[in-house]
Order: sequence, then structure tokens, then C-alpha cells
Amino acid sequence: MSETSTDAHLAYLERAVRLAGDNVAAGGGPFAALVVAEGTLVSLGVNQVTSTHDPTAHAEIVAIRRACAELATFSLRGAVLYCSCEPCPMCLAASMWARVAAVYYAADRHDAERAGFDDSALYALLSSPRESWPQPVRSLRTPRASAPFDAWLAHGARVDY
Repeated sequence: MSETSTDAHLAYLERAVRLAGDNVAAGGGPFAALVVAEGTLVSLGVNQVTSTHDPTAHAEIVAIRRACAELATFSLRGAVLYCSCEPCPMCLAASMWARVAAVYYAADRHDAERAGFDDSALYALLSSPRESWPQPVRSLRTPRASAPFDAWLAHGARVDY
């Protein structure tokens, strides 16, 4: 990742914040994200949860998907993700799976919570024992549970990620 000035980071964040406000005006959620690679804006994303009926269509996910499609890769190694708000656990995980070099955000989870979004609750839930979660998340091992991984390891043409 090339060294980026604080002013450049702030400019990208301001753009994300403006884009999030525009999305609210258009009837969407108050979230936006940008992917920047080698100093070039690669993609923009806004929250599309309600417009696409997709609970995973958070701004960061949309921006990451578009950047990967634009660059024809599943790895955004070296890229930077700029978000109008602190990413929820799903989006933070997606940024890690995409291998972005850094994530910068403007508002935080407390701002989102004040507006009725439950990011803080998700962060708290993930740090609590699974037995206390309201939705059961349990392992029920089958005899062939690891077979897909064995097949993956044996597949000579696999693309590691």
C-alpha cells in the first residue's frame, strides 16, 4: 500500500459520507463505501439492503464485490476500504477475506446504534459464549463432514485464497 496523506484519507471519507447522505435522500440506508487501489478510486457502494431485498447488500460488501469484478480478482491486497460508518462484523470480515490493506471509517458503531442499527449488539454478541446467543449455532458433525476439504486438497487445479 502506498503512503496516503491524512488529507487524502479524509477526502475519501468525506466522499463516502456524502454518498451515504445521497443514498438516504434516494430512499436507501445511511451507509456508503469506496475501494481505492494504488491511489485510484476503483468502486463505490451504497447500502442496498431494502432496495434489493438482500440483507448482505451492505455498502462495504457492494463496494468490495464491484472492485473485485472491476479488477477481475478476488484479492484486493493493497487496496483501502473507506466507509461512511464503522463496518459491521460481516463487512469487517469481508474486508479481511478480500485482503484489503486498511479500513478507514468516519462515524462509529455508536452513531449507527443511535440511528437504530444494531452493530453494537452484534459486536457484543460475537464476544459472548455461543450458548447464550438467541439463535442456535451448533456443530453437528456428519461422517463425511471433511470430505469437501479433502477433495479441495486433492484438486490439482485449485486456486488458493
